[in-house]
Amino acid sequence: MTIHRAVVARVQPLTESMTRVTLHGDGLAGFRTTGVGDEYVRIFLPHGPDRTDVSLPRTTEQGGWETPEGQPVAPMRTYTIRAARPEAGEVDIDFVLHEGGVASGWAAEARPGDVVGVNDPTGLYSPPADLSWQVLVADQTGLPAAARLLENTPDHVRTRVVLEAPAPSAVLPLREPSDSKVTWTYGGNGHGPSRLADLVAAAVPPGTDLAGGYVWVAGETNALRSVRRYLRRDLGLPADRFKVVGYWIPNSDTWSERYEALPDAVRAELEALWDNPAGDSEDLTIRYEARLSDLGL
Repeated sequence: MTIHRAVVARVQPLTESMTRVTLHGDGLAGFRTTGVGDEYVRIFLPHGPDRTDVSLPRTTEQGGWETPEGQPVAPMRTYTIRAARPEAGEVDIDFVLHEGGVASGWAAEARPGDVVGVNDPTGLYSPPADLSWQVLVADQTGLPAAARLLENTPDHVRTRVVLEAPAPSAVLPLREPSDSKVTWTYGGNGHGPSRLADLVAAAVPPGTDLAGGYVWVAGETNALRSVRRYLRRDLGLPADRFKVVGYWIPNSDTWSERYEALPDAVRAELEALWDNPAGDSEDLTIRYEARLSDLGL
């Protein structure tokens, strides 16, 4: 893995709650996208008022990264790539603008010449070889990935897209292939209870012929716990027939503090679930999330 130095080339407001930042620069010369529609990068942000001073971490042999001794730790957040143009050496990243977010605050003030670090991307969307239909459901944080997935969908694949936006003003025009349907709903996104679970159940109700299908869902992490249970336990979808990706947690700093405040024995119990997996990863995740719910997390 490489961490690249990237420079802001352009900033384009998309709606009142989303802006697009285009990155370029010599540091992206070795940057290679996977081409997967929901690929994501870690963005390392300036640690102080100088928007060009980024303390880039160095990669480790284990595939992670570490801050060099004596250097400040760069704030880091994860975002999906909206578009990549290798021939131009450019990468677009769409930011949801909201109060209190480190990356959101940076993006709201972004201007050409600002510097960030980005690592090599990883994609999660992995449909089966016999894909004939798919359902994509997301809140506003998953909109960039859902839009790119829709653009990359082969013409023969029937696609249903359901997007939960905070308000009609957050709607963006999307390219819709001939055999696709995009539906917008309003709510959630930190402005009210998320309806992602209800939207998934309505798009893929019990009794659906699941042959050739794939379901991809992204958004508020806590709201997706019931989505994962529904797809895996109620519908009986194999793990390779769906992907559920948590993009954000309400009051994430408070959540982390509450997790760290758990008794040592409880945190050890949670960590042990991953040390000794039984069953596939989705079943393990359901057990882990159920335990977090029991603990009020």
